[in-house]
Amino acid sequence: MTRHGAGLTEITPDLVLRAYRAGLFPMAERRDGERLYWLDPELRGVQPLDAFHLPRRLARTVLSDTFQVRCDTAFGEVMQGCAAPTSDRPETWINPEIERLFSALHVMGHAHSVECWQDGVLVGGLYGVALGGAFFGESMFSYARDASKIALVHLAGRLIAGGFTMLDTQFVTDHLRQFGTIEIDRDAFHRQLDAALKQSADFMRLPLDASGQDILDIIAATRDAGP
Repeated sequence: MTRHGAGLTEITPDLVLRAYRAGLFPMAERRDGERLYWLDPELRGVQPLDAFHLPRRLARTVLSDTFQVRCDTAFGEVMQGCAAPTSDRPETWINPEIERLFSALHVMGHAHSVECWQDGVLVGGLYGVALGGAFFGESMFSYARDASKIALVHLAGRLIAGGFTMLDTQFVTDHLRQFGTIEIDRDAFHRQLDAALKQSADFMRLPLDASGQDILDIIAATRDAGP
């Protein structure tokens, strides 16, 4: 993996966007770390949007509308949830500088959150960056069973409806592999990225009150239309 260090004073939101266009993304080594690094993995995780796999049990949960799914109503709180340590993840890479930069990108309209709410409480979600037809997934969290998974399913439906052609997951985990996330080499990733950046897409094209049934219909239609 290629990693480049960067001083805090050198990084601006515009620089972060340029880095994403070049296939790089920033991370800190730990929550209290003061230095950011640009990562360019030899193998990159991507989720093909035309081959999104939805397990049957999870599809039933999506249909049940157990959670109220919202977008961009609590971006800062989602970042805090992703940055918080858990028993499975005692240390995270989201430091205050990452929070500052991505909060600024959110204000600029480039960073978005998908949130799962239950009884008025934020119980899970994810955030990432949209550029052209590419969406760069950053992190997710869950305080209730399936909350982060439901957020990912709604993200996929929203990206498909909005005309996105690429969902970058950075790495592949067991959590993501069940949806069909794959690894591709760096050169293949850059080719896909270059093509996606030339596309025009709209994260908010899908109505904010889209139901679970709406999301499932969008994903199913994309699979049916595939080769």
